[in-house]
Amino acid sequence: MTNTEISSDGHGRTAQMGRQAPVGCAACSNRRPGWFCSLGSAVLADLELATSTISLPAQAALFTQGEEARCLYLICGGYLKLTTGRPDDRQMIVRVAGPGSMLGLYAVLSHGVYEVSAESLTTAQLRPVERERFLNFLRSHKEAQMRSVQCICQEYRFALQDACRIALSETVATRLGRLLLELAHQIGERTDNGEYHFPLLLTHEEMASMTCTTRETVTRTLGQFRKEGWITIEDSLVTLRQPERLQSLI
Repeated sequence: MTNTEISSDGHGRTAQMGRQAPVGCAACSNRRPGWFCSLGSAVLADLELATSTISLPAQAALFTQGEEARCLYLICGGYLKLTTGRPDDRQMIVRVAGPGSMLGLYAVLSHGVYEVSAESLTTAQLRPVERERFLNFLRSHKEAQMRSVQCICQEYRFALQDACRIALSETVATRLGRLLLELAHQIGERTDNGEYHFPLLLTHEEMASMTCTTRETVTRTLGQFRKEGWITIEDSLVTLRQPERLQSLI
């Protein structure tokens, strides 16, 4: 990539984003059924006309909680973490978002502000869509309207899972088991034998924040899961070998 530019969505970000030639959505290997990018080919073609592809380096801010939502972002590759909290206080990780996720959808549809902050965990490729362009796109495609509703419902389910993990799980093992299963379903892939694989993108300290415990307890509990043969962690890849055992904790 030879050219970079500051994001032009009006937020004044300091992180540089590389502008790339668009990759055809219909040919993308990351598409999965039910995701926004799994729309029909004709609808996807119109979506591509409304946007281009940008590259965001790792550990870079995409948008900040409280900013006016002028764009939404479709993740084509890479992973971002969504956080909430006061700027001068401790941040809580809401979830990890990967390929196929649409960020800022509710904020754009409600003409509001971003409810969370988004920061890249890895190098990420995204398709930003300006608010008015996206609204015009929705007016033209009923299929996209229905998929937007499905995506918002999914965000509600993620928020409910987050609340249940914190409020209803009595033990650290249960909370951590819930978190691993959530990550498996949100950013992982299921194998033919029922196992799940997903990248280990969060530090033990971040996982501790999401499960209301300490880093040492997360390390110890993960070690117990590994000893029992329920999970393996190799080369920053988590494998849930016995997800049903984690489910039994819940």
